[in-house]
Amino acid sequence: MAANAPAPRQQIRFCRSVDGTQIAYAVHGSGPPLVIDSCWLSHLQHDWSSPVWRHHLLEWGREHTVVRFDERGHGLSDRDVTDHGLEVRVADLEAVVDDAGLGRFDLLAMAQGGPVAISYTARHPQRVSRLVFYGSYSGQQSKDPTEAAMDDTLDALIAVGWARPDSTFRRVFTSLMIPGASEEQRVWLDELQRTSTSAETARESRRQRLVADASHLLAQLDVPTLVIHSRGDRMNDFSEARYLAAHVAGARLVALESENHIVLEDDDAWPVYRAELSRFLAEPVPGAPRAGASPAAARPEGLATLSPREREILALAAQGRDNDEIARSLVLSTRTVERHLSNVYAKLDLHGKSARTAAVARLLTSR
Repeated sequence: MAANAPAPRQQIRFCRSVDGTQIAYAVHGSGPPLVIDSCWLSHLQHDWSSPVWRHHLLEWGREHTVVRFDERGHGLSDRDVTDHGLEVRVADLEAVVDDAGLGRFDLLAMAQGGPVAISYTARHPQRVSRLVFYGSYSGQQSKDPTEAAMDDTLDALIAVGWARPDSTFRRVFTSLMIPGASEEQRVWLDELQRTSTSAETARESRRQRLVADASHLLAQLDVPTLVIHSRGDRMNDFSEARYLAAHVAGARLVALESENHIVLEDDDAWPVYRAELSRFLAEPVPGAPRAGASPAAARPEGLATLSPREREILALAAQGRDNDEIARSLVLSTRTVERHLSNVYAKLDLHGKSARTAAVARLLTSR
């Protein structure tokens, strides 16, 4: 970004997930959409001026419209929640991209966002153009007894020191995440921990993340995939990156010569990260709409692309039935009906709150 260029601005928006939890998300930049599948600790406003994250945000927004969000229980999203399981986290991502009106988009999974991104992509393959894992994993975590002991120790540190005014206990997490940081960067990450969430939520969300596993879905992924990971990452071991790259067909692994879980701006690995990510996101995607092509040209078959089940559900929606009624009629869960309808909207290139009405209209006029 040019030195005299105006500082970018972000827009903060809110949507509701399937269980009513309010999720905060932010949009900045311009260009093709890039969705950031959030990491464990975030605060949309606090991160915006961060000496740890700011260079990432600026880089992502140079050529993309960036959509990122605070996970449930964190930042500007609803704090008073106890369910941090994989299913609701996937639903949160679904809610954000639908509320933002996105069709196809690139998806970047940060750290603990890996299982969520894998699950979402497996369910909505037509929505994800490219997939990036950054310092992430599939859920195939080490079962080494020493790792379990470390998890117990970190849990105890959160309980004892997370909310304390001094950062003595939080500094342990900071040192694991960014061992090469300056004191200014360390102080900022110390404070982010206390600012982003409560000790109770930090412990509970972390416990539920430790059992989130989407490794069984990796073989289903059929999307261009890049895995970027620091060799010396102390939060998520480099073996997790090797596992991802070995189990996603065609995935490419880029090893960063760094010990930082979050690559810092003065890190020697930062130019490598920038170049590799930019190159990957600029590569053409087989089967993607041509630049300047209309939605109709991109999907000439329209309703013909729907599966029999999707057409059946859309036909019932056209009769005026709500999702609960459709679910009872077909002996499905309401969540399954919602997922099928989401696939319908994506295949028809319909987005936003009017997608259901437009899909029904298209079905009725085709008869």
